[in-house]
Amino acid sequence: MIATSPERLSYDELDTPLGQLRLVADSSGRLRVIEWSEAEARIERALRRHGEGVVLERANNPHGLSDALRAYFAGDLRAIDDLPVAGIGTEFQRRVWDVLLTIPCGETLSYADVARRLGNPNAVRAVGLANGANPIGIVVPCHRVIGADGTLTGYAGGMERKRWLLRHEGASGTQQLSLEPAFTRAAAAF
Repeated sequence: MIATSPERLSYDELDTPLGQLRLVADSSGRLRVIEWSEAEARIERALRRHGEGVVLERANNPHGLSDALRAYFAGDLRAIDDLPVAGIGTEFQRRVWDVLLTIPCGETLSYADVARRLGNPNAVRAVGLANGANPIGIVVPCHRVIGADGTLTGYAGGMERKRWLLRHEGASGTQQLSLEPAFTRAAAAF
């Protein structure tokens, strides 16, 4: 058996109007994980998908990815459009995540819309589960998926963050959504 060296991944943490965000990238500059720093269990679960022996090393702005995310939060919404991603998941999950990447900034799709785009209109619940398992939030925009009736539903980072992200992107119908006062203050300070 040939021994392989562990995969080396770089990570950085950046402050955003919504809290601290952690990103993990591979040596090719592809995003592997973007998660809120307090969600340590989700981060660890996403990293376990990479197998045993992953070595995580702190890096300042790996491959310019941190700067791109900072630009997005500062208002350059296109700054994250073409960032390379490599989420590890099942074939179905990756297909769902590919659909998410087609949702333009400022627009939303329902879980049913995503299921229809996959050619399986009955897979609404499976789409919801795959959406929730997305390891590369914001860049693979799971926050742009809403309920069929237009309501905001589920977001691993919390509904306040989902509201903020959709408003930040100018998604139609989100102007009337209220923000939590703490996030409003944090965004004003950013």
